[in-house]
Amino acid sequence: MTVPDLTATQLAGSPDLPLLICGPSLGTSVTALWGTTAARLARRFHVVGWDLPGHGSSAAAKGPFSMADLAQGVLSLAERLLDQRGEPGGSFGYAGDSVGGAVGLQLLLDAPERVTGAVVLCSGARIGTPESWHERAATVRASGTPVMVAPSSQRWFGPGFIEREPAISSVLLHSLQETDKSGYAATCEALAAFDVRARLGEITTPVLAVAGDHDVATPVPLLADLVTGLLHGRLVVLPGVAHLAPAEAPAEVAALIQDHLGPAPVTLADRYDAGLAVRREVLGDAHVDRATSAATDFTRDFQEFITDYAWGGIWTRPGLDRRSRSLITLTALVARGHHDELAMHVRAARTNGLTDDEIKELLLQTAIYCGVPDANTAFRIAQGVLAEGDEA
Repeated sequence: MTVPDLTATQLAGSPDLPLLICGPSLGTSVTALWGTTAARLARRFHVVGWDLPGHGSSAAAKGPFSMADLAQGVLSLAERLLDQRGEPGGSFGYAGDSVGGAVGLQLLLDAPERVTGAVVLCSGARIGTPESWHERAATVRASGTPVMVAPSSQRWFGPGFIEREPAISSVLLHSLQETDKSGYAATCEALAAFDVRARLGEITTPVLAVAGDHDVATPVPLLADLVTGLLHGRLVVLPGVAHLAPAEAPAEVAALIQDHLGPAPVTLADRYDAGLAVRREVLGDAHVDRATSAATDFTRDFQEFITDYAWGGIWTRPGLDRRSRSLITLTALVARGHHDELAMHVRAARTNGLTDDEIKELLLQTAIYCGVPDANTAFRIAQGVLAEGDEA
């Protein structure tokens, strides 16, 4: 068995948003299956898809693989993405259809600490029978994937979908016809050996199962059995949908994913509390206590505004670490000549992990882009602040 080298496809959203990885169905490309749903999630998630070996943008398989191998391939892909995002060892949300959903279940068993939540669509803890998968693998190896186009067109889509959405169905069926036959057959053989029904109780991550009421490949009872075996499972049945829910019902699927995997709405009180916590961590309890106790009826609203808007709304965002935010803040304060704030944020920069040498390099940079007189003043202020720290 070999771990496939899977290709990541950027589907929607920017890398400063929570990472959502989407998995495909057998015989589809992830772009054709998930593209429309991903576009609806672009404001909430950085949506990245992966293709099965020999499907879409992924290379053909170098040998046989298991579902565990596919899950390891997805995890390796996720680790590369998280490294690029500056989040090594981080976690991600997952959504997968059919075999993509089965890979999601395997991920929850093999790397539960990496997956924050999962949406499993049109899938199951065991899909079909070993005999049927081996038979299909042999058929495709002998005749190629075009032989699967006619039966798949009947299984994949709910009543009337092909007539209503000829462009979408055509792209999906075309991706099946272009799929490498060895990759398709190897995936069939991985499905033949896949059966995690006895292990569902080990999964502690919340799982949303989504079934199509016209799905004959993974019918509603199969998804109901899956949910029954999970510790934290919930089932939603989509009317008029068959086996490719992300393509058939993108609005409904996007809403379900956002509800299940998206962060809970932040209340004003939550944001204020988070901002106050970060403000104390960065500036120190003594500074915050002084600012709070010195507030008057005239200035109290402004102090609360700073805690809520600046510290709760910006400094708590996941897109930049605190070191980076300190570098940006120091540069802006030098450029604008805000000397009192500059002294405070030099202290904060040290707290956030910047070294004296890094602060010096930043101030040298400001001499070029903000002006030598501004940098001269900034050096004088910073030297005094850093000397305070050395004396302490």
